[in-house]
Amino acid sequence: MGVTSHDVARLAGVNQSTVSRALRGTPGVAEQTQRRVREAAATLGYVPSDAGRALSTRRTGSIGVLSGELTNPFYPELVEPIRESLLAAGFRPVLIPDSPSEPFDPDRWARGVFDGMILATARAGSQIPQQLRRHGIPFVFANREIPAIEADRCVSDNAAGARAAAELIVELGHVRVAAVMGPEDTSTGRERDSGFRNELQRSGIVFQNDHFERGEFTFGVGYAATARLVSRLAPTAIFCANDVLALGAADALMAAGAADSTMLVGFDDISSAGRRVYDLTTVHTDIALMGRTAVDLLISRIEDPTRPYERVVLPTSMIRRRLLAN
Repeated sequence: MGVTSHDVARLAGVNQSTVSRALRGTPGVAEQTQRRVREAAATLGYVPSDAGRALSTRRTGSIGVLSGELTNPFYPELVEPIRESLLAAGFRPVLIPDSPSEPFDPDRWARGVFDGMILATARAGSQIPQQLRRHGIPFVFANREIPAIEADRCVSDNAAGARAAAELIVELGHVRVAAVMGPEDTSTGRERDSGFRNELQRSGIVFQNDHFERGEFTFGVGYAATARLVSRLAPTAIFCANDVLALGAADALMAAGAADSTMLVGFDDISSAGRRVYDLTTVHTDIALMGRTAVDLLISRIEDPTRPYERVVLPTSMIRRRLLAN
């Protein structure tokens, strides 16, 4: 039979319940006691059992992080601060990239695996939040949300950011304006679309159905949509609902020989946006703060399941890089 926490407790001269608390560094256990327990554990070669800990605390120490496909550079920039914050709080992050070809199914393996989940991607009609709730797994929305579902969430002020993008385009004198919008079944897609359109309308700029394209938040969609817009409209300014779309749009403008005559604005301010080859004017959102806030919300929910739900909206700001007046 292997070494148990009872063996460590006898050697250290403490209660068995003190062993796990001392090895976790739980506040309230004297430093001298922690040191004695660690020394006893090292002497006996004791390794704490995650399974045993889960049985005694009803927690696994693991947090699932559901993200979009990692080929989208936005998600690694959001996931990394989530990972760092979870580790600092003593949790084990488990990354789950979600995709149409391999959708995450909580009914298959979430129950009994995670203490909670951070949903960094969500679409209208998704059953994942209801499945998690049915299994008693706390969750928080980050970046995207499903408004009809009561839950903690941390999101950007998407509408305000898109309005600011439209204001800048109008300020620079552009009237032949186009846009590449995101999916309608995402909160980021809907809110950025409405914010941009409403501000153009308020400014008296004509924005008709052939002035925009819509698709997934991918480089390929940005490239193809922009090529079509340039062909039929020759816009002097294009708003893209995220930076990945905008990077694709920038390549399409270069291929069409229109890069020097077309103003381009993105959204998110991912690292690639600031590279000299793109020098992209974009709407900044604090992606790292979003990740850290989502972790704080989830830990608070795990510790107190009855607390009121919180919706944290992060402000946005314009990053003016390459500006072209009409």
